[in-house]
Amino acid sequence: MTDRTYDVLAMGRSSIDLYSNDIGAPFEEITSFAAFVGGCPTNISVGARRLGLNPALLTGVGEDKVGSFILHFLRREGIETKYIPLKPGKRSSAVVLGIEPPDRFPLTYYRDNCADIALTIDDVLAAPVADSRTLLISGTGLSQEPSRSATLFAAETAQAAGTTVVLDIDFRPDQWDDPRAFGVVVRSALRVVDIVLGTEDEINAAMLTDQSQVSLTHSQVSDARVSGDVQAAIRTLLSLGPRVLVQKRGASGTTVHLSENGNQPRQIEVPGFPVEVRNILGAGDAFAAGVLYGFVQGWDWYKTIRLANACGAILVTQHGCANFMPTHDEAMTFIQNHGGF
Repeated sequence: MTDRTYDVLAMGRSSIDLYSNDIGAPFEEITSFAAFVGGCPTNISVGARRLGLNPALLTGVGEDKVGSFILHFLRREGIETKYIPLKPGKRSSAVVLGIEPPDRFPLTYYRDNCADIALTIDDVLAAPVADSRTLLISGTGLSQEPSRSATLFAAETAQAAGTTVVLDIDFRPDQWDDPRAFGVVVRSALRVVDIVLGTEDEINAAMLTDQSQVSLTHSQVSDARVSGDVQAAIRTLLSLGPRVLVQKRGASGTTVHLSENGNQPRQIEVPGFPVEVRNILGAGDAFAAGVLYGFVQGWDWYKTIRLANACGAILVTQHGCANFMPTHDEAMTFIQNHGGF
């Protein structure tokens, strides 16, 4: 795949993210916000670019100033934006976030009539799926039509073209009419996915069958608790198509589960980087950017995940998401200062 133009085609959400400037203040007492760019695949594309990859982004924006804000930032970062359609009559998405470290990050989405969920199969046909080494999709992109069908079509197209499909589970329970539908749809998509990224809660969500498994506190829709037998969920998930499942465990590190011809998955344990948490939002996206970088470079899984862990650790010490993604030099210096690869 050395002759392909793009290292990553990321597909899905984009938004303006309004982060509280009053760190530690209850949401009701916030007095001001800082404006950043967000959305799982958008953040990942920025993270990948800062590490040194050549990404393109397939999202949708409205014909509004928020859309202009998003596109201006992406172009300044060097992200290929020519495949991003304007969606007349739709609105660019927005997110409002409180920051109460170490464990409260209340979040409210404004995604009614949003542009990125209006992505269509025609938008995918106009995008460089077969001219990219990897396709990054996310769970929220499967939450509604026409984005659901467009995302599945993109994954099918990628698989046929030999483009590696990476799924960030990205479980956002309030974006689904029924959380059980998330499990149904994600399981149906796994047949066209090669690599899956998710936390223990997200892995359980992918196998979700009972609404009572989901608990949500402090409006933390980015950090929902999902009960279940995670080891059974891992085995089932890998039996449905993916060859790799990357289980994110925060400061405890990461476990890579490798499917091997129907045998018990082989595991690789990779230590994390304990840091003082300021804001967890966006850390998983920085992690995913590290995974994509290592994969495209042909690194082994241990080295790849060590970089991904470093990217995530750096992000949790920052105020926002895309705007704070680490560069290649920053990530390498962090790793060198924390025990190396």
